[in-house]
Amino acid sequence: MKALASLALCASFVLPTAASAQQPTTAQGDRPAVTFDEIERGIYFAVLGGPLFITNPPAAEGTPRPFSSGPMAQVEVGVDLGERVSVGLFLMGSSVRTSAQYVGNSGGAVSGDFSSLIPGAVLRARLVGFADSQEVKRTWFYVRAGAGYAMFSPERLLPDSDILVFAGPGVEYYTRLRHFSVGLEVTGQYLVSGGSFGFAVAPNIRYAF
Repeated sequence: MKALASLALCASFVLPTAASAQQPTTAQGDRPAVTFDEIERGIYFAVLGGPLFITNPPAAEGTPRPFSSGPMAQVEVGVDLGERVSVGLFLMGSSVRTSAQYVGNSGGAVSGDFSSLIPGAVLRARLVGFADSQEVKRTWFYVRAGAGYAMFSPERLLPDSDILVFAGPGVEYYTRLRHFSVGLEVTGQYLVSGGSFGFAVAPNIRYAF
């Protein structure tokens, strides 16, 4: 009897240990790979530049308003609100070459070329996107619109500031460098007080953080 009792006691310790040893061990899988978005969106910085054309520069009534042109450059900082909408702030500068007959609002005291500096706000709405072979929408057609406070130089030629409003279509391509996109847009422009119409053709590049 004592032998049977000793055997039973040993079995009570050995059998659970053997059973636990036969349970399969859970294999630890590989660490998940880090993935990146094909297109970065968020806070961005953009640079635009190109020719600017003005059909009738601001001037006093009865004075010449010749068709004029010159270079335009713009920097913009903003944020993407999802895939389709962006808002930002910009600073635009231009240098307009015109004829010697252009006297602006100086009353004939000065004549010739003028420049402008315009801070303002802008909104970009992406309307239609096209996917590439990897089903990533890299090409977008958009509309960009904004308004700014226009200040002119020399002040004797154009002493009064004005409000600039602009809008127009563009096309944007998101490169495979993730952070960068390039584009081209054409915007119609209007100076509210001066009643001046113009348009700009602006290639651009954008970097999103």
